[in-house]
Parts: sequence; structure tokens; C-alpha cells
Amino acid sequence: MNIQLQPEFDDILQLLSSSVAEFFLAASLYHAQKINFACAAHMAGLDFESFKSRLLEHFNQGYILAEECVFEDMHTTRLLK
Repeated sequence: MNIQLQPEFDDILQLLSSSVAEFFLAASLYHAQKINFACAAHMAGLDFESFKSRLLEHFNQGYILAEECVFEDMHTTRLLK
């Protein structure tokens, strides 16, 4: 699928690095919880650490932990004690 962007995006995207549109699209899908971290990193053409670094750079947040996952992990940890 080819995406046609509005011309207003051209100036902004040109100021940033190459493949920035792919990064922001992948990051947006990840933040919307439509894809997981590994998939988003792959779609952005980055390894885990690079994707995490760019998320931190642009969104001040790396990994997104779903609340239910945190509670499940806490419960599992209690069971292991």
C-alpha cells in the first residue's frame, strides 16, 4: 500500500532523519496498542534498542506496559515467594 501524505508534512519530515514516516507510523500503531513492540521496531526498520531510544527521544516514553500485564506480573511474583 502506498500512502499519499498531505504536502504540509513534507517540510517537517525533511527536517528529520530518513525513514521517519515509517518510525512515526510504527510508533503510533504501538502507542495505540495495535501492534507489539517487536513488530513496531521491525516495521520502523530498527532494532529493539534503537526503537526504544527513538521512542524516548520523541515521546519521552520507551516501553508501554499495559496495566493488566503489570498486575499479572505482580500476582505471579507474589506466588513465587
